[in-house]
Amino acid sequence: MALPALLTLSGCDEVDEADRLVYVKPAAAGRCILVEDYTGQRCVNCPTGNDQLHALQVQYGADTVVVVGFHSGPLAKSPRYVPYALWTQDGEDYYTRWKVENQPCIYVDRQVLNETTTAWVTLVREALLKPATLRLGITAAGYDPVSRETTLKVTALGTEGTTSGNVQLWLTESKIIDFQYMPDGSVKRDYEHNHVYRKAVNGLDGDPFSIGEAEEQTLEFTCTLDEGWVPENMHAVAFVYNNDGVQQVATCPLIYTEEPEQTSEDE
Repeated sequence: MALPALLTLSGCDEVDEADRLVYVKPAAAGRCILVEDYTGQRCVNCPTGNDQLHALQVQYGADTVVVVGFHSGPLAKSPRYVPYALWTQDGEDYYTRWKVENQPCIYVDRQVLNETTTAWVTLVREALLKPATLRLGITAAGYDPVSRETTLKVTALGTEGTTSGNVQLWLTESKIIDFQYMPDGSVKRDYEHNHVYRKAVNGLDGDPFSIGEAEEQTLEFTCTLDEGWVPENMHAVAFVYNNDGVQQVATCPLIYTEEPEQTSEDE
């Protein structure tokens, strides 16, 4: 646990010893938001929603607007209710828990559940304006191609009061080519699916977490990638949430294929 930042006052012998140490509050953290996208390959309106989310990531940055796509619900299955390849049981459990009824539908920082794509721009903008109580960063510390095991390191710094709740870690994969029903009713066989939820590293609810102002924490996680997942196309997503919603989120690639990218940790 890191000690609060302190300044030492000197040059004046008459200064009381209790006044020589002055607390310096951590700088405010920039806000990043989590968008949980509930989608399905038979959802004809989902490509329009995906385009909207992509535009928001271009505008604000993919590290600032972090999107995770859950293929879930009846439109992620065949008419005979056989799950498609991108469907996951975790996604179905979240879909049921949050009482999603129509798709596409997004959950913004677990505070606003909305099915109207035209409203998403406003919802994201308003969420970004809310203050953050901590900084959060995540880095991939190593991937073993033989065991397919990866190590992830999450760092946190409290910047405002005490933040308590849970810390959650997910894996996503992009550049997955599979079919998708389109708005005109046609089927695009080579549609590119991005930020698709793959796995919860530390369970559906994550782990209990609490951090005080000026306190620093480092958490380490390991997990094994399933066969067929392409690590070069995968990201880790870490976030802290409580009953008031998601308080902060960060993301990083599992493998740095070019120049190392800056992590999501706030400057």
